[in-house]
Amino acid sequence: MRQLLALTMVALLALSVSGAGESGVNESTSTEGTGIDSLSYADTVRENTQFEITVALESGHDITKIEWVTQVCINTGICWPPQKQELVDAGDGQTFTGSITVDDYATYANWRFDITRSDESSESVPESGFGWKIWSDCWYDNETWGGSSSNCRDDGEDDGGLLPGFAAPLAAAGLMMAALIARRE
Repeated sequence: MRQLLALTMVALLALSVSGAGESGVNESTSTEGTGIDSLSYADTVRENTQFEITVALESGHDITKIEWVTQVCINTGICWPPQKQELVDAGDGQTFTGSITVDDYATYANWRFDITRSDESSESVPESGFGWKIWSDCWYDNETWGGSSSNCRDDGEDDGGLLPGFAAPLAAAGLMMAALIARRE
């Protein structure tokens, strides 16, 4: 029974290592009912450049502040901690803008919005996680290189099969736990 439990645990850890979503495919969330009319941003992030966003609000909205919560993930599988910045009102109360500097070796940028309304209530769009993901012009994900950059590494060379980021220690811990459980029998 313990061996079955150990194998199940290792299998679950292996599943948690794989990322969600499809590599290279941008993602977005509906803003219906939020007061946001439209968003304007590039369809690719590029390393060492500014990634800019413009948020246009619906007429008659009650939004007083928009915070843009961004996270950049890089080709080694590491995602930097989320950064929060207040978007700047363009002066008309309808258009808000902001930008982030994209890191070297960026795979993609994620973001969500934290909206504050005139009655001091707030909401996150989406309610949990990040609602948008924009891929880089040169990304590495799930042992695959992609992107539109002509300098992007796509030679098919193996990187040694290392698991990215925190996944390797997590997988090693799972294997050690499985070995300990099996040994206790």
